[in-house]
Amino acid sequence: MSPAPNTKAGALSETRKRGASAATRGAGKTAAKSSRVAKWWSTSSESAKRRGSAKYVSYIIEYKPKQGVDAFVREVTNASPMQIVAIEKHGVKGAFVKDLSKRMALPVSRVFTILGVPKATAEKKAAAGEVITGRGGLATVGMIRLLGIAQRIVANSSAPDARDFDAAKWFGQWIERPQTALGGLRPADLIDTPTGVDIVARILGAVESGAYQ
Repeated sequence: MSPAPNTKAGALSETRKRGASAATRGAGKTAAKSSRVAKWWSTSSESAKRRGSAKYVSYIIEYKPKQGVDAFVREVTNASPMQIVAIEKHGVKGAFVKDLSKRMALPVSRVFTILGVPKATAEKKAAAGEVITGRGGLATVGMIRLLGIAQRIVANSSAPDARDFDAAKWFGQWIERPQTALGGLRPADLIDTPTGVDIVARILGAVESGAYQ
């Protein structure tokens, strides 16, 4: 005669199976919920970024190569504070930096160094029509600001030769000359930081009366 089945053991085994199955389903639901939350957070974050960027779109001043470096510098120099903020956030086209180096008669590699932008990065962005952002972008905006001051000096001058004076080339030479007011440093050594740009701007303004000597 066969032994009676162990009903208690069978019931316990079945209970364990149901518990394990419930736990698996629960883990699956938790993972799915976490995935949905992560997806929502990612989508919301990207949406917020796009909304934030969109606020500045109407203020952005783009460099147009056909209009030239001088025109862009004048436009940025006369821009409103909100437009400057937009440029700083958006960045400046890599192509502008290359054209700026030609305009100032400086080697493009030297201008990249002054702005703190790796040459390979700048060349790649210029070729792809992309913008230089971050610290390099801010330094570029600073350079534009300083060149704008140089242009203003020439425009306001009553010197006979001021009409034919090339402010961009003079500025390119001036930033490479050691200045006593900077303890022997060159203005170019400071342009890669906002505070450095402020210092150079003050010195540039102070030499306005003797800029054409």
